[in-house]
Amino acid sequence: MIGLDTSHSVAFTKLLNEKEPKEDIAGFAVTHAYPQGSRDIESSTSRIPKYTAEMKSLGVEIVDSIEALLDKVDYVLLETNDGRLHLEQALQVFKAKKPVFIDKPMAASLKDVLAMFSAAETYQVPVFSASSLRFSPVTQEVASGNKIGKVLGASTFSPAKLEKTHPDLFWYGIHGVEALCTLMGTGCKQVRRLYREGVDVVVGEWEDGRIGTFRGIRDGKQTYGGTAFGTDGVIEAGGYEGYRPLVVEIAKFFRTGIPPVSAAETIEIFAFMAAAEESKRRNGAMVSLKEVLDTSKK
Repeated sequence: MIGLDTSHSVAFTKLLNEKEPKEDIAGFAVTHAYPQGSRDIESSTSRIPKYTAEMKSLGVEIVDSIEALLDKVDYVLLETNDGRLHLEQALQVFKAKKPVFIDKPMAASLKDVLAMFSAAETYQVPVFSASSLRFSPVTQEVASGNKIGKVLGASTFSPAKLEKTHPDLFWYGIHGVEALCTLMGTGCKQVRRLYREGVDVVVGEWEDGRIGTFRGIRDGKQTYGGTAFGTDGVIEAGGYEGYRPLVVEIAKFFRTGIPPVSAAETIEIFAFMAAAEESKRRNGAMVSLKEVLDTSKK
């Protein structure tokens, strides 16, 4: 595990290192960790000593470099909370040919997301990134078409606290955005964002004319959820149902080498958020995903 500046590090380790884990996550254990995550985000750096101590109590050996870690492990959980460091850290993992899960946010720019997937392809290393909300059972049932038929639209919400080092939605709003994109599927064409100090509302239009919306909450009660509208019903979806469904998918990924989320789908999520950032800069104008993708490829 790389990065002990997020609660995910301890939570995932507790699940994987259970004495008698269920079959769907059995066979894997977190054995070594490199603690250094962010160097200048106080909310992250302040957590490292506490989480390092907790990891030691769980039997995890702490190492002093990524290089040392890579010599001792078969698979990598890149948990560093600071997306700006992920490209640099992931490149070391790719070169070592270790399959890797990269926790949210995959990067602090769309450009870095594209660079990571390109490098993973060059080194032929399996990689994926996802929010835990993607794999919440209800969200998965709806997205598969087995719950309310074809999804005609969706509206999700999540906390969306800001971090000055990251584009606004990349830091935390990504949870609700990924839930929305999971429910709606790929094919978002353009987005428009209404920003206020305590709230964001982002409206996405898909290529087939469907509309999806995300509400990012900063004032008032902050929680996760949403509604999906289908051909056969309307249902609450997009909520948080724990970390275990994500850890199950990580274990399956490590066993098979097959990412449960494609590079194209993850890139679209980051393009959605990058377009929302540009829409804010343009005072709520509609911005196409193609535009931000083309700019990020230069």
